[in-house]
Amino acid sequence: MKTTLPFLLFLIVWSSCTETPTQKFKHDLKGGTTPWSHEGFDDSPAQFTFAIITDLNGGERPGIFKVAIDQLNLLRPEFILSVGDLIDGGTEDRDQLNKEWESFDNRAAKAKAPFFHLGGNHDLTNQVMRDVWTERYGPRYYHFLYQDVLFLMLDSEDYSDQRMREIYEARAEYIVVADGPEPEKARDMLYFRMPERLTGEIGDEQSAYFENVLSRYPQARWTFILMHKPVWKREQPGGLERIEATLGDRPYTVINGHFHTYSYDEKNGRDYIMLGTTGGGQLASNENAFDHVTLVTMTEEGPSMANLKLEGILDKKAEVPGKTADMCFQAFKCVEEE
Repeated sequence: MKTTLPFLLFLIVWSSCTETPTQKFKHDLKGGTTPWSHEGFDDSPAQFTFAIITDLNGGERPGIFKVAIDQLNLLRPEFILSVGDLIDGGTEDRDQLNKEWESFDNRAAKAKAPFFHLGGNHDLTNQVMRDVWTERYGPRYYHFLYQDVLFLMLDSEDYSDQRMREIYEARAEYIVVADGPEPEKARDMLYFRMPERLTGEIGDEQSAYFENVLSRYPQARWTFILMHKPVWKREQPGGLERIEATLGDRPYTVINGHFHTYSYDEKNGRDYIMLGTTGGGQLASNENAFDHVTLVTMTEEGPSMANLKLEGILDKKAEVPGKTADMCFQAFKCVEEE
């Protein structure tokens, strides 16, 4: 086959303009020693970074979430995940619920990255709240893949209709007493003794859904499981055991919120992480209760996770963007400084 001169010229020009990974870094040193340590840049095409925000509610403190969004816009993750308790909720008033969701969504819309909703007990405590959620956001639990990494977004408030009603009514009575003049009496009430208060529940239909998802993607290079309550701690049926069994020996990480305090556990040789707050109420006696965002960089070796306290994410002026003088990002620390 005879190659024409114009075609050869095209190949030469095309090859000179096409950038390969080794051409990202360019210099004019011709050899010998260099003022940099090596050229093994951490720039794999399979690498990406995402962020996670945690509880806003259970006593949301004004302005904190806005600060977090401003900071995430500085950090530029590719997307933002949540672990629930995004509104105050706890009502059957549809107008009020939609008003609260509008307020949250208007603030979340300031993020440059896509935001993924996930419900908690403040968001999904009765049928009306479930209906409003479905109308606004679709399914209460779902999954997605990003660069062959699998994300499972669980609904930890997945009760039968009857049990959901029992929990909702018991919780409403509990809150009245807990917010009253003798809050210690709340510990004697039914809701305080319900296992769902601490660990939530995953129903059979939801477990079957995620078993099917996992069977469809056996070669996903990592799996992240996010939920609001730590259903992996539930001792009764309806915990995470079916999903954990299906996960088998694949690499995965479990992340939840709810307790407004940061903690780390290892189970099955995997990381089980409980996040703190991103504006939710804090106990001044708990030094692990602090406002933060979690930044996860997915690498070829696995996830690299960094928990960034809001008080330490500064803009180009070395200021916390949007911070006001009365903001406190860690109640324990603020009490100590008084």
